[in-house]
Amino acid sequence: MQQYFKRTRAEIRLEALEHNWNCIRSVTNPSAAVMAVVKADAYGHGDEKTALLLQKCGADWFAVSNLAEALELRRCGIEKPILILGYTPPECAQKLAYNDITQAVYCEDYAQRLSSFAAQAGVTVNVHIKVDTGMSRIGFFYHDTEEDAATVDLIATAVNMPGLYCDGIFTHFAKADVDQDGEVYTRLQYDLFLDVIRRLELKGIQFNWRHCCNSAAILTYPEMHLDMVRAGLILYGIYPSSSVPRSIILKPVMELKTVVSMVKEIPAGTSFSYGGTFVSEKPMKVATVPIGYADGYPRSLSNKAYMLTEKGERVKVIGNVCMDQCILDVTDVKDIREGSLITVMGEAGSRCITADFLAEKAGLINYEIVCGLSRRVPRVYIADGRAITTTDYLR
Repeated sequence: MQQYFKRTRAEIRLEALEHNWNCIRSVTNPSAAVMAVVKADAYGHGDEKTALLLQKCGADWFAVSNLAEALELRRCGIEKPILILGYTPPECAQKLAYNDITQAVYCEDYAQRLSSFAAQAGVTVNVHIKVDTGMSRIGFFYHDTEEDAATVDLIATAVNMPGLYCDGIFTHFAKADVDQDGEVYTRLQYDLFLDVIRRLELKGIQFNWRHCCNSAAILTYPEMHLDMVRAGLILYGIYPSSSVPRSIILKPVMELKTVVSMVKEIPAGTSFSYGGTFVSEKPMKVATVPIGYADGYPRSLSNKAYMLTEKGERVKVIGNVCMDQCILDVTDVKDIREGSLITVMGEAGSRCITADFLAEKAGLINYEIVCGLSRRVPRVYIADGRAITTTDYLR
């Protein structure tokens, strides 16, 4: 495993993940279940290892984006219910049923097609109804209680289709992490969601699982927890935005490390990297590190960000970030050589570089920083201060 410590790698702190889970569980309504969202390879952290730990911690459900992600969880030993939040081809009905995977149903046409394939295969597919109360993405459209009243009948029809067993209904908040008009919009969505549920109950339709709270809403609107909440970004120790209450102290789960591949002295007037966007005004000492935009380190960080030496000294990124490498100004660093450890994201000495910092400098959101980490970067899982296992996607 030591070879991973000689190049770029992501270190996944399992104790931080468990800490975050316990914090989330402590502020969630005791009667509400917690669904762990592990789509996009657990937001770049590696779905297998993180999901297995979360299952051990007590996660009630798991959420993914697609069938491939759901099947991967089943292959690695996840036994808890899994909800696919996005699209699955209806012809995969049998695979959904055989693997006990719940599918989101978000319009009448999709429900009919999924029902038809389920009936042909002689199976029953578990489904949760998705209601669009304001995200305007996927879901049965219900933005107005009067204009969209017919939507209730469409949902009722879908719920009663053969081959489908519907035990859940959910919506997704669009502005729960936004200040100013975010609260007004979120409360409107919540009221619309409750209205749909109430109208369906009048038709004799009830659900075991009603869920609407994403990470931001878990922390901001505890009165909306209902039967289940969906914890995503906060599991990984990152707050959705600065507007979200810090009612729990999260610990970042991922740290990104690399090493110095070369150190050299350069004279004044030297041009750096593609485009020559940085030219030295005086003699400098520079270090090259093997991380670039193909690893998920955004090119938009060129000449803006910095990294940390092992002692926590700031070393600025100079010149354009390349596909596989970038250059650091280490003029004022005394002890640096080939193999020296560099922290790209995480703690070193008394300093810390966060996903929020990198996102701000790159003009992105913090989700993109962790989710954008490429598959050529090994994930090294840390517990009790030591590496216990790795995931190397290219091995």
